[in-house]
Amino acid sequence: MATKIRLQRHGRKGYAFYHIVAADSRAPRDGKFIERLGSYNPNTNPATIDLNFDRALYWLETGAQPTDTVRNILSREGVLLKKHLNGGVKKGAFSAEVAEQKFEAWKKEKQAALSAKISSLSQAEKALFKQRLEEEKEVYKAKADALAKKKADLLQAQVDAAAAEAAEAAETEAKAAEEAAEAKVAKVETDTTEAKAELVEAKATEAKAEVAEAEAKATEEKAEAVEEPAQAASGSEEAQQTADEKPANE
Repeated sequence: MATKIRLQRHGRKGYAFYHIVAADSRAPRDGKFIERLGSYNPNTNPATIDLNFDRALYWLETGAQPTDTVRNILSREGVLLKKHLNGGVKKGAFSAEVAEQKFEAWKKEKQAALSAKISSLSQAEKALFKQRLEEEKEVYKAKADALAKKKADLLQAQVDAAAAEAAEAAETEAKAAEEAAEAKVAKVETDTTEAKAELVEAKATEAKAEVAEAEAKATEEKAEAVEEPAQAASGSEEAQQTADEKPANE
């Protein structure tokens, strides 16, 4: 039976991860498998690999053929190198101890390179995060400045409106005061005119009264003048009559 070591898709759309399985080459891609050897998650950086090293080596040594992606995974994890070293031991090229030393040296070198890559990625992520943070700060500052300007413009508009309203009220008040002053002056002038008219009328009335009094006095004096001669004549007549009557009585 031809055996393949391949990936079996899992996860959801936009976030897929894979199981590393040994399966019959005739089986569907996501169908039945013989043994699960690990998992592979390409969504992280670097990709996360969890591999059963010994079982993967076993299937390689029994003739299982990995797909291209799985071959890269096995190469990264050192499974292909271990198979190569085991082949050298079997051929007598070097001992198992030397093969183990070579593998450990490669493993340390690979781990150091991986650590350096992770550190570099971490520094890059930090730099990118810092850059994005600065950009967000600039955007926030621009928004804050725009908001502050908008508030200042609104406040200035309110101040201008209040000033215009106050000026209009002051103008209205001044106009009302001016009209009141004009009305007061007009009233004073009217009162003065009326007082003058009353004074003239009073003087005219007084003059008429004086004239009437003078006329009455003149009439009275004239009447007295006429009455005195009449009385004198009457007195003379009475005296004459008395004189005439007196001898007759004697």
